[in-house]
Amino acid sequence: MKIGIPKEIKPYEYRVACDPNGVKEIVNKGHKVLVERNAGIGSGFTDEDYKVQGAEIIDTAREIFAESDLIYKVKEIFPEEFAYMREGQIIFTYIHSNAHREQTDAMINKKIIGIAYEDVDDKDGEFPLLKPMSIIAGKGGFLAALNFMQKIYGGNGILLSKIDGIRTPEITVIGAGNSGVGAAELASAFGNKVTVLDIDVNKLEAARKVLPPNVEFLYSNRNNLEMCLKRTDVLMNCILWPKWRKDHLVSKDMLTIMKNRALIVDVACDEGGAIETCKSTTHDDPIYEVNGIVHYCVDNIPSAFSQTATQILCNATLPYLLEIADKGVEKALKDNKYLRRGLSFYNGKLTLKETGRKQERPYITPEEALGI
Repeated sequence: MKIGIPKEIKPYEYRVACDPNGVKEIVNKGHKVLVERNAGIGSGFTDEDYKVQGAEIIDTAREIFAESDLIYKVKEIFPEEFAYMREGQIIFTYIHSNAHREQTDAMINKKIIGIAYEDVDDKDGEFPLLKPMSIIAGKGGFLAALNFMQKIYGGNGILLSKIDGIRTPEITVIGAGNSGVGAAELASAFGNKVTVLDIDVNKLEAARKVLPPNVEFLYSNRNNLEMCLKRTDVLMNCILWPKWRKDHLVSKDMLTIMKNRALIVDVACDEGGAIETCKSTTHDDPIYEVNGIVHYCVDNIPSAFSQTATQILCNATLPYLLEIADKGVEKALKDNKYLRRGLSFYNGKLTLKETGRKQERPYITPEEALGI
């Protein structure tokens, strides 16, 4: 199979789908890898690094799409790339189709086979291709909080660390999943008072086993949430909100009980999601203010740590990529029910329930699409 790795075109996106070591694994399996020129530069990998491992360097994204059976990416397909796709082509990346109506239209019209990293799960109900980026996003979100609490960046001038003789800052983390634990790990290591909220007591128990004593674990109900909102210096949202829900965990009205110029870091960046006032921002314009509360909602935090992110993302996605390449996409999807759950599009049909519900489109199950 011919695997194409284009350069990411999202502004301030420095990751690439596969590092040179991953390319070597693919080539050793007998497949051909095409890498767009300078695709790895943002992550510290040169064209020569890829060539040494057996990749062919291609000048343009148009050529990559034209010559490849499978497109191996990080971010969704952008409008500039729509015309490059062709019927039956496999797109393997973070698709997030529910948030991108135009992309959904294009993939259906082009009869693409789209497999989304974010929806592939495993026997434990975890999301192995989302996990590595979630961990980086959680930790990176706390590092952003350290930055934007500084007075020189418009914050309150609070150092998010325990300092003898003065009040210890408080950090509230919503969600005890991968990003939440990552955020709490760094926040607690700096000596802050950290509270983790979740409705899943099993996740809270698991987090308690790996986090230090300065972390408090609370069941996420309205009373506990409001108590935390009143006292916290930084609120970090680390949960994904169901796309079809119209309510919010933290409404705009609830911001009035928070401290003036407290900081919200929304790692999930769901517009109108768990945090009603969240809207995605970019690395060059990362913050905005609502009702006296500063919001940081950069939707690709891991890109700031591009080499680390690329390497761990490649490690996670490569086994699935090789399964598709070795078996062919139809057999791989039929054999692996966990991979199959990532199927968003199949030959002109939408196969992701979440997107169908949010965008009010007809959809079928992956099993119906594959005839199994």
